[in-house]
Parts: sequence; structure tokens; C-alpha cells
Amino acid sequence: MLNTQLRHWLDQHAEALDLGQLDAAEVLPQLAAADLLRVGVPAELGGNGGTTQDAIAAVVQVASHSLTSAFVLWGQRSFIEFLLHSENRELAQRLLSPLLSGELAGASGLSNAMKHLSGIEQLGVQAAEQGGDFILNGRLPWVTNLRKQGFVVAAAVERADAPAFIAAIDSNLAGLSRSDDLQLLGMQSSNTAAVQLQAVKLPAADVIATDARAFLGRVRPCFLGLQCAMALGLAQRSVAEIEAHLGGSRSVLQKELDELRSDLRVIEKTLNEGLCGQAFVGQPKRLFELRIALAKLTSDAVQLELQASGGRAYLQPYGAGFARRWRESAFIPVITPSLVQLRAELEKAA
Repeated sequence: MLNTQLRHWLDQHAEALDLGQLDAAEVLPQLAAADLLRVGVPAELGGNGGTTQDAIAAVVQVASHSLTSAFVLWGQRSFIEFLLHSENRELAQRLLSPLLSGELAGASGLSNAMKHLSGIEQLGVQAAEQGGDFILNGRLPWVTNLRKQGFVVAAAVERADAPAFIAAIDSNLAGLSRSDDLQLLGMQSSNTAAVQLQAVKLPAADVIATDARAFLGRVRPCFLGLQCAMALGLAQRSVAEIEAHLGGSRSVLQKELDELRSDLRVIEKTLNEGLCGQAFVGQPKRLFELRIALAKLTSDAVQLELQASGGRAYLQPYGAGFARRWRESAFIPVITPSLVQLRAELEKAA
């Protein structure tokens, strides 16, 4: 699915993207040029056809080269998925073309909303109606793909006497401000920042869904499935690195590698089957369990890569790729909803 040009670009710049040494604005055009933003989008809407599983496969492949780039792809593709599920077809028609071409960055500010759906926290954005439109106030503390050249961010918005709704908020609206990039441990060239909303006037035409709770229940499987894809790609890259280092005394790791590879295949198969059969819509707990298990396998894979590589992994510059994957693996448990939040939800359900 990845063309040679994109694979080369990702490998060449993965370290710089992780450390923030390359302009984050360069990532989205590269993904768009490789047509990855159109994967899993119906042809009649400007896409290349395919399914959500195809979009997940694209994220897996990108993550095996650069988790920073996969994080950007996740944000863009999630927003596109929101429009595919939107009841507002005029909004979808207006935004899909620039999103699919990479001209416009789409950011998923729904992490807070996903936690709200599980009863973990209150929504961070509130609205008051004014002449058929809405006045928004609040904050989105951690959002990825907030491209400085312009973006549109999806957010769940609370109002006093009606259900919360999902809005597409354009960065050009008066009263919207973007913070400086967050100082992350890694993946710094991902345009990750906070969004502040102060008396932002949102046109009613920019509402993605009028009932946030029902909408989030429908899109959550794809939202979390694309997150799982990031972990899968990273784990699969570590598996490939382990295979390259086995031999001699390190052949003792072969059994662990075989078990790891088998477990990853089972999770990937279960994920694809659950998405294909819509099983996760009514049984989100199964998807939570998959994400938790996958995070552990990703950590195990990186640790086994260290053992297979030996002391070279701790030497610069030989171990630069491993060090980056180690930093990347530290992000998997904390991406919202975090493993702690998922475990709390499973405990509550039990």
C-alpha cells in the first residue's frame, strides 16, 4: 500500500519527525501524495474505495516506519470518518475534498468526548444558542494534526437544555486560538497542541451530528481501531528487527518471537473481524480488551528487540531507531482513552 517514495521519505525522516527537527507541516502532504487519505473512502465521495479495515492497514504500514506520521494519519482519517458518518451531507461535501487532498488538516478533538461517553469526565466545550447558530467557549487540551496553515477540529459540545452535539470548528473562526506545540517526549512533529475557544460563533451548518452520544457510539470502533493500528505497526516493526538479529546465542529468543508474532496475528484478525461484523458497536468492551492486550504486546515487542539487538541498541547512532521505537511505545498506553481509563471502564462494567 505504501509506495517506494513514501517508504523512503518516512525512513529518512522518522528520527527528525520524532524529535521535532522537521516541520510538521510536511507530513500531511506526503501522506496525501501517496493517496493514503483516500483509502477506505467511497469512490463517489472522492476516495479510492475499500473499507475501514483498509484504512487501518494503511495506518499499520505507516506506523511501522514512523509513529509520528501514523499519528497524523490517524487524526486526519478519523475526521474523515466522522464526515462519512455525518447526517450533514452538505458539510461532508464541502470538507471532504480538501481533506482528501491534504489541503486541509482534520483534527479529532473527540478524545474528551470518548471519555465523556464512558462517564469519565465532563465535556470541555460549552455552547449557547444565538440566532440559530452557537457561541462556543471552552478548551481542548490535547489535539493532534492542528496544522498551523489551517485546520478543522471535531469537538463534542455541551449545551444546557438539549443533547450534546458534534461540531466541525474551523481554525479561522474569531475567538479560536491554538497553543504552541506541546512538549512531548517524542512524536513532536505531529502538530499536537491545545485549542482555546472564547466566544467562537459556530454556524449551525457546521454541526456534524446533533446527538453526540449516538454518533460517538457509531464511530468509536473506527476511532479506536485506527489507534490499535498505530500499536500494531510499531509492534510489527520490532518483530522484523528481532528477526534480523536472531542467530547464534540469540536464537534462544526464537520461541518468544514466535509467540509474539502469533499473538499479534490473532489480535489483528480479531480486530478486522469485529469491525467488519460491526460487533464492537454493541460490545465496545471487546475492543477495549483488544487495545489493552495490544499495548502489552507492543511493549513486549520493543523489549524483546532490545534483547535481540544487545548492547548495540544502547549505542548512538546504531541504536537511534530502537530508541525512537522505545519512546514511541511509551505513547501507546497513554493515548486517550488511556489504558488506565479503559481498565476502569471494564472494571465498572464488571
